[in-house]
Amino acid sequence: MNGLGSGASRTVGMALVAVLTLGAAGGATALTQLTGNIDTAPMEVLGSDRPEVVLPEDPNAGTPLNIVVMGSDSRDGDNDALAGGGEMGARSDTTMVMHISGDRSRVEMISIPRDSTVDIPSCTTDDGATTPELYGTKFNAAFSQGVQYGSDVADGALCTVKTIEKLTGVFMNGFIVVDFAGFSSMIDAVDGVEVCVEEAIYSEKANHLALEPGAHTLHGVKALDYARARTGAGLGDGSDLGRIGRQQEVMASLARKVLSQDVLTNPAKTLKFLHAVTDSLTMNNELASIDGLAGLAYSMRNVRPDTITFMTVPNEYDPYNAANVVWTDEAVQLWDNVKHDRPVGFDPNAPSADATASAPTDGEGDDKDGEGTEIETGAGTENGTEGGAEGTSEPEPDSTEIKQAGEEAFTSADTTKVCG
Repeated sequence: MNGLGSGASRTVGMALVAVLTLGAAGGATALTQLTGNIDTAPMEVLGSDRPEVVLPEDPNAGTPLNIVVMGSDSRDGDNDALAGGGEMGARSDTTMVMHISGDRSRVEMISIPRDSTVDIPSCTTDDGATTPELYGTKFNAAFSQGVQYGSDVADGALCTVKTIEKLTGVFMNGFIVVDFAGFSSMIDAVDGVEVCVEEAIYSEKANHLALEPGAHTLHGVKALDYARARTGAGLGDGSDLGRIGRQQEVMASLARKVLSQDVLTNPAKTLKFLHAVTDSLTMNNELASIDGLAGLAYSMRNVRPDTITFMTVPNEYDPYNAANVVWTDEAVQLWDNVKHDRPVGFDPNAPSADATASAPTDGEGDDKDGEGTEIETGAGTENGTEGGAEGTSEPEPDSTEIKQAGEEAFTSADTTKVCG
């Protein structure tokens, strides 16, 4: 289960917060300054044989976006000192699909287990090289293939995008890759993130990470170690799936921190965070454009922690390889929901599902589902904040539901652990 690298790329996904913060920071001047930091790569090499773009049925809805967010464990530059050893090169042990709804009221971060057993299509790199097809291999081999046959991490990202499109039938609008040093800088820029540790942790392989039970504020390097830790005391069975849950909790904590008044009303802190983010990213050309980032960020200016949902592709252990997992039938419905811009928990077989699917998506009705459809995105219902002006009461002390990060959908406003 040690995969192709140390796993420090669990730090991926913080790019989500960068997009949200751009909307809060605003200003073409800042965007002009910051987008110059981003490495770019074209998407044309993916060819024309790609899934069609499916728009929402609601004629008033905008276009949904699907962005592949990855982590790179490249040992280049400042990353080498943070990697803690391992092979040279670049890999991605973490991949997520960030779905932004057409009406910009929902953001869903869907983790794809790196050890998923999949077939990987042949990819064409930016230099024109062709990778071989792979069958029954780990999902994260797609990124490695692109890097090995191409010239940089962008080729790995492009091969990952093509693989996801083939597996899901969902069109991907772009990609974002973030590295070790960038994540560490992001955390330091907001003065650390809060995590809850339920039992003592010690991980020799994660730079001897040691944490006592209780609430902790983790800064750059230690937050990186916590996000990459997989084996050791207090870390469960040492599986990749357990680490996905901890990673999602760190991301949710960072989202809360960045979207808090402490950051958004502090121009110096906001700009510092944006510098840290953009200096560590590789993106496709279309997504990295000043106009594209500004327009997307502005339209997402009302996104809140309770409208950001984290989940993992439904999976079970591979009966032919205990070190891998395979996607279950529920994954088919998940990707169909993403393709048609429905909430991740939408059930087409539930009563009144057709009526719910055809109703306008205003950012509240989808999550609450007053028509009777089972929606399990969390959406702040556990803490009494269902969005907008409705449901502003404080939660009852004994009514808080504990969500299992990595195993079920939860939002940044939900509780995943309780510290004493």
